[in-house]
Amino acid sequence: MNQSFLYTALSLTAYSPPGLLNYVFFVLCLLLYVLTLCANVLLIALILSDPNLLKPMYTFLLHLALNGIVGSCAVCPKVMQSLLSRDPFMSYGGCLLQVLFVNVYGSCAYAILAVMAYDRYISICKPLQYHTIITPGRVRVLLAAAYLFPVGLTAVQVYLTSQLPLCRFAVNKMFCDNLVVVKLACFRRDLDNVYGLFIVCSLVLFPLVCVLLSYMQILSVSWRASKASQRKALSTCAPHLIIFINFSTIIFYSVLYNRRDSVSVLGNFLNSTLFALLPPLFHPLVYGLRTKEIQRSIQKLLLAAPPRPGPALPHLRVLAHPKMTQGLDQASCRLQPALIWGHFEALPQLDVSILV
Repeated sequence: MNQSFLYTALSLTAYSPPGLLNYVFFVLCLLLYVLTLCANVLLIALILSDPNLLKPMYTFLLHLALNGIVGSCAVCPKVMQSLLSRDPFMSYGGCLLQVLFVNVYGSCAYAILAVMAYDRYISICKPLQYHTIITPGRVRVLLAAAYLFPVGLTAVQVYLTSQLPLCRFAVNKMFCDNLVVVKLACFRRDLDNVYGLFIVCSLVLFPLVCVLLSYMQILSVSWRASKASQRKALSTCAPHLIIFINFSTIIFYSVLYNRRDSVSVLGNFLNSTLFALLPPLFHPLVYGLRTKEIQRSIQKLLLAAPPRPGPALPHLRVLAHPKMTQGLDQASCRLQPALIWGHFEALPQLDVSILV
C-alpha cells in the first residue's frame, strides 16, 4: 500500500449537518459513554480491591470490563466529534486503526465469554477438581489465548484490507469496520473472502460452539442434581448467559445492518450505540445486580465508615472477701475495668457494684 493513502481523507456521509438532532445524539452518546466508563472502572476497582473477588471468574470479568472500555473508546469519541462537525471526515489510516480496535473488541469479548463458559463448566461439572484444573497458570494461558489469537487474526485481516486500492472515499457509516473499508476498494480478491470466512469460523463460530457445549454439559449435570444444586447452578450461570445472548444478538444485528447501503441517520446512531456502548454498560450492571459477591463488595464500599469510640465504662467498686483484706487498710478500692475482668475468676465471692 502506498503510504500516502494513509493520509487520504474519507468523508463520513452518515452524519447530518449540526442541528437539534445531532445535539440530542451527542448528549445521549456522552451520557452513555460516561456511564459505561464509570461502571466498568468501578467494577475493575471492586475486583482489584476486594480479596473475596480475586477468583478466576472475576479475573475473566475484569478483562471483559477492560475490553469494553477499549471498544467504547474506539468508537464514541470520534462519533461525538463528528456529530458536532460541519464536514466530518477521517483519514484512511485512522479508519484502518479503528477497524483494528473494533474487531479486537468484538472478537476478544467473544473469546473471553467462551473462556468464562469453560470456567463455569469446570466449576459445576467438576467441582472437586476445579482448583487443580483452573490454576493461576491456566488462567493466564486462557487469557493469553483470548487476546493473542483475536488480535493476531484481526491484524492480518486489516493488513490484507489495507492492500486494496481505493476507488471511493465516502463512508456511509458513523464508524469504520472492515466491510465498510472493503466496499471502498476498486475490487475484491478471493484471498480476502476466504480469509474473512476463516475469521468468522475461528473468532465467532468456534467460541459459540464452545459456549453451547459447555452449557449442554452444565444442563446435563444440573438435570440430575437436587433442586438446591439446580438453583445454585442457575444463579451462577445466569449473568454469563444473559450477557452472552445479549452480546451475540447485538453482534449479529450489527453485521446484518452494516450490509445495507442506504441507512438513515437514526439507524446509524442506534447501530453505533448498540454495538459500542450498550454491551460494555450492560455487562457490569448484570453482574452487579445478579452476583452476590459483587453486591456485598458494593455494600461494603458504600457502608464503610471509620469506627467510632464506644462510651466510657464507669468505674467499679470491688468489695473483696474478708480473708482477702487481711493486711489492708481499706476493704474497698477502685479498679479499672480491664483489671477487674482480667482477674475476675481469680477473686472468690466478689461483690461488684457500679458507681454512678
